[in-house]
Amino acid sequence: MNEYANASTTLPTQQLYIGGRYVDATSGETFETINPATNQVICEVQQASQGDVDDAVAAAQAGFAVWSAMPAMERTRIMLKAVEILRERNDEIAHLETLDSGKPLSETTTVDIVSGADQIEYYAGLISMLHGQHFDFPPNGFASVKREPLGVCAGIGAWNYPVQIAMWKSAPALACGNSFIFKPAELTPLTALKLAEVYTAAGLPDGVFNVVQGDYRVGQMLSRHESIAKISLTGEVGTGKKVMADAATTLKGVTLELGGKSPIIVFDDADLDNAVNATLVANFYSAGEVCSNGTRVFVQRGLYEAFVAKLGPRTEALKIGDPFDPDVMVGPLISREHHSKVMGYMDAALASTARHVCGGSVPDDVALAHGNYVTPAIFADCDDEMSFVREEVFGPLMSVLPFDDEDEVLHRANDTNYGLSGAVFTRDFARAHRVANAIEAGNVWINSYNDLPPSIPFGGYKQSGYGRENGLVTLDHFTQWKTIYANLGDFEAYY
Repeated sequence: MNEYANASTTLPTQQLYIGGRYVDATSGETFETINPATNQVICEVQQASQGDVDDAVAAAQAGFAVWSAMPAMERTRIMLKAVEILRERNDEIAHLETLDSGKPLSETTTVDIVSGADQIEYYAGLISMLHGQHFDFPPNGFASVKREPLGVCAGIGAWNYPVQIAMWKSAPALACGNSFIFKPAELTPLTALKLAEVYTAAGLPDGVFNVVQGDYRVGQMLSRHESIAKISLTGEVGTGKKVMADAATTLKGVTLELGGKSPIIVFDDADLDNAVNATLVANFYSAGEVCSNGTRVFVQRGLYEAFVAKLGPRTEALKIGDPFDPDVMVGPLISREHHSKVMGYMDAALASTARHVCGGSVPDDVALAHGNYVTPAIFADCDDEMSFVREEVFGPLMSVLPFDDEDEVLHRANDTNYGLSGAVFTRDFARAHRVANAIEAGNVWINSYNDLPPSIPFGGYKQSGYGRENGLVTLDHFTQWKTIYANLGDFEAYY
């Protein structure tokens, strides 16, 4: 039986992972990680000190010297072995992820580890393809341009996709020859340690992947550390601004994947069922705790009422409950604090002039009373200026807004400080591409939502982020260029 197979599981105190092994933190501090389904303590986790972070950096520097000098095919084989182990341990890690995050087992077993392993496999396949350039300057000169790793890189994870984000960030960094230090979100610290075990078992040299645990102080230590060349964050906009400011003190590279308030635009000629199917996934998957979710749903008036009529019954049929139940589609929110925040937006929506279609309350099932549950909510006839329409809720709250024409809806869709994602649903080929091009966002889907294969970039415009994850472009974020000019002749005596 899987040791993480039920919601009442408790674990021993968790350590840090530095230099290829578990080590005790030296701070003397611990924090609790809580099961969102029950609000019971899973275990204590040791908090890293500045000395621990320094030790992780030193281990990463030693690991970098070995890893960056290793032949490309050997590094490829090690990363592919990690993929093999991840797939063998998929269910074990998925159960632990469900325990720590509250994400339904139906998601974690099929998406979280699977997609992260795909990411590592994709970048492993690119290692031997990393190359530079050559330039001839007759009669006596030539130049070579080399792509080199940065050195020690760091990542700060978010709590909504804990292990997947650890793989998303480490895969391109390691493929480029860097070493990596990862700090999981304080709310979900457990599965990154399992990834560290997997990397070590696959043959990754000691110190090439390290995990340091803790709160914002540890993130700040990483962001400010003079020996870390690059930091990648997934988190809130406010956190992103702080990380960027801290990183500026040492002029380290930064990638930020932040929040969103993404629009879905549904035109009259759209396939109604396809649009409804995608919109439900784009709002209620992972209990709405997804940065790219399309929570502002603009529907053209000719299709509006038919669209809204389909949403309610489908949403009310979603099974809410124990995330270890394989039939459950909506699990708990991550914490009591976040639950309170989301319920504040639900209350604001109920008090507004928007039409309440369904949801927005705490379930009355006594079996769920101790967890952070909320029923998925839909509000129609919303106004663009309502707080729950403009601000990122990060919970299962859908706002539906009518529109008349293309120019109007594009103006409204782009009237936001965010720009992570968007979508357009229409059968009109020209309009689909015209609108997709006009949406101010880093990722736009046509007649679909949240498709993210490893080979395409992901990231945002405006305050939704800086830089990109995934795809070939990410190789530029984890490498630097060196130009070497060679003179084959004499150097003229000018003086």
